Amino acid sequence: MNLLDSLGSLRSLTAGPWIYPVVAASILLDVFLPVLPSGFLVITAATAAASATAATPDVPSLLPLLLCAAGASVLGDFLAYRLALRGGPRIDRALARSKRLSLAQERLGTALARGGGLLVVLARFAPAGRSVVSLGAGAAKRRVEEFLPWSALAGVTWASYSVGLGWLGGQWLGATWFSAGVSTLALFLAGGLAAFALRRPVTAAAPAS
Repeated sequence: MNLLDSLGSLRSLTAGPWIYPVVAASILLDVFLPVLPSGFLVITAATAAASATAATPDVPSLLPLLLCAAGASVLGDFLAYRLALRGGPRIDRALARSKRLSLAQERLGTALARGGGLLVVLARFAPAGRSVVSLGAGAAKRRVEEFLPWSALAGVTWASYSVGLGWLGGQWLGATWFSAGVSTLALFLAGGLAAFALRRPVTAAAPAS
């Protein structure tokens, strides 16, 4: 049997309680290092969870995986937000030099002021969007009560979508590497759509007559 199509190989990667801290650490750190494969790790663990039976107690459980992914996402966002909020001159200069962060500050400030923080949820799916928005919220000195609830919603939405993709893929295609790959492609597709939506220009308000 091909190793990549082997249920045993997928289970061996995710077996044991260590998978939860590894997933949490990857998600926590990818706000600073977006190249980390946190989404793939979540999906792989959820795909393995789709094979759970009474005879396979070593595979991950969905609820702990979901709570782990969502909690690490929110904590990572908050750490990045606080870093930018309390950053010294070096961080301020680095943020000012980034066109993406400057645009994020402008758009995020307007969106949060109007109660439109769904921008934060969209950014959670876009490549590096989580980093840009979290740092941008801190650099723009947005209040924590404006940013954190939307960050929590973003973390829960992203974690639920990722875990759901992995589990459904495992149910439909079997708990294999092929299934995890297909589910990861679906996550990337959602990220591409989110990035496209975030790049759309903000419509200027019409001047009062």
